[in-house]
Amino acid sequence: MKNIVILISGRGSNMEALIAARDAGDLPVNIAAVISNRPDAAGLETAARAGIVTHFVNHKAFAGRESFDAALAECIDQFAPDLVVLAGFMRILSDGFVRHYEGRLVNIHPSLLPSFPGLHTHQRALDEGVRIHGCTVHFVTPTLDHGPVIIQAAVPVLDGDSEATLAARVLCEEHKVYPQAVRWFAEGRLRLEGGRVRLDAGMAEGAVLISPEVR
Repeated sequence: MKNIVILISGRGSNMEALIAARDAGDLPVNIAAVISNRPDAAGLETAARAGIVTHFVNHKAFAGRESFDAALAECIDQFAPDLVVLAGFMRILSDGFVRHYEGRLVNIHPSLLPSFPGLHTHQRALDEGVRIHGCTVHFVTPTLDHGPVIIQAAVPVLDGDSEATLAARVLCEEHKVYPQAVRWFAEGRLRLEGGRVRLDAGMAEGAVLISPEVR
């Protein structure tokens, strides 16, 4: 069984979705730890109630990004993770940190990348008048909100949508696709080839809207 470590900065609703999938028997992983850069992150209490080891590494205690990232990596590596999962971790990670976990660091972003990297994705989608929006699970590279796409889910942008209503619709899909992506990794079905993600054959019926190429 694969070990995963989850990084959060706040409530961690995607972390909650991963825990729920594990508890339902749908996610064959050991959640070895949940780590936050904020000692007051509400998700730490949630994880502790679920019987998961929690830690925090307060970024405010460090002079710069590299020193914080080094301390964070030292904390993570205590748990020998096969996969590090960013679940609302609101820190830009240094190139060295990303390379240390190359091929085993994943993130979920609330847009259909490469569209709308960065913040305020839902309002930007509304401002641009797009008709389809969504979310992306991807392997992390040193470029912000960039990297080989594992799975995406799309939602319609409806007339009368606000930033809040669109965000809520996307979040529902995030809670589906993130456990799916982590499950594929845990099952050894994801392969990186030429900067693209391949999914080994046998994808479960009903898998979410947009998935990697199957071979």
